[in-house]
Amino acid sequence: MVRCTRGKRRRDYCAPSFCPPHRFAKKAWFLPDLLQTSSRTTKTFTRNLFINDSHSNSGATELLAEKLIQRIASLERVVVAFSGGVDSSVVAAAAHRALPTNSVTVTAVSPSVASWQRETATRIAAEIGIEHQWIETDEVDLVDYRRNDAQRCFHCKKTLYGSIDVAVKSIQSTMADATILSGTNADDLGDYRPGLKAGSDAGVQTPLADLAIGKADVRLLAAYFGLSNDDLPASPCLSSRIAYGVEVTPKRLERIDKSESWLRDRGFDDVRVRLLKKDETEIARVEVPLPELNRLTELRSAMTVQFVALGFDEVVIDPAGLRSGNLNEALVAEIGIKRS
Repeated sequence: MVRCTRGKRRRDYCAPSFCPPHRFAKKAWFLPDLLQTSSRTTKTFTRNLFINDSHSNSGATELLAEKLIQRIASLERVVVAFSGGVDSSVVAAAAHRALPTNSVTVTAVSPSVASWQRETATRIAAEIGIEHQWIETDEVDLVDYRRNDAQRCFHCKKTLYGSIDVAVKSIQSTMADATILSGTNADDLGDYRPGLKAGSDAGVQTPLADLAIGKADVRLLAAYFGLSNDDLPASPCLSSRIAYGVEVTPKRLERIDKSESWLRDRGFDDVRVRLLKKDETEIARVEVPLPELNRLTELRSAMTVQFVALGFDEVVIDPAGLRSGNLNEALVAEIGIKRS
């Protein structure tokens, strides 16, 4: 099985015996070669080959897309809280199809947002063709947010949705009564996410979760809508990298952003640099998917020099690999929250 570069899209795969034109391709990806590449490449290949190209799934995905579009069309005017991630991108794409002249996306500019995510948001909004606005949020100035306790996400989202409401009304009077939509999906409901309460308090609607659309279906919908970020790994805000109880500051957020950017420049697309503190020692705990641990270990010396120069005292590699939301584990156990 090879990837045929004559295909118009990167999801066009073929078998040599059934696709003579592939011999004219300048480059073909063979499965054994893919297994030696990064885990993201392998996962993308496998998912696209066995899921996205499945005729049995295409009809179900189309039906799900129609349900999502109809759900949003019933709202008349909408504003999408847009990060450029796959969840909010799918909501934005559906909103633009449902309400092409009555939908807009808004992205927050804040020290807690990684620099590469801003670039992604700009690109994806352009792909969709939807209006895109930027707003500055000041959650990092709030004492309750900087304290970084179990309610940090609540204070962040409360600030975000309040800022969106004010900004949209000032930008377009016709959007004054628009409904704010978030990219919360059904799988998010099983984690500890106090930001969901902030959204509920602000009247934010969650069409993906309402339709029981989980992450796997979100990625299928992104591919269906033709979005280039359908395989983009999840990447929560930079503040989520800082251990609970350690103060969130712009300086620490910048250090994390630069550290992760250094790793992304070296091919680690799915990465977390956690900031832990022991007494006065600030530790960078680096997490990547298990298949990429060996490659990261080879960079240990250079990475340590770079991260220490950025302000970390120690640098360690987590042998357990990347576990999204793992800083919540101790918190969930401590306060007795059930996770599905």
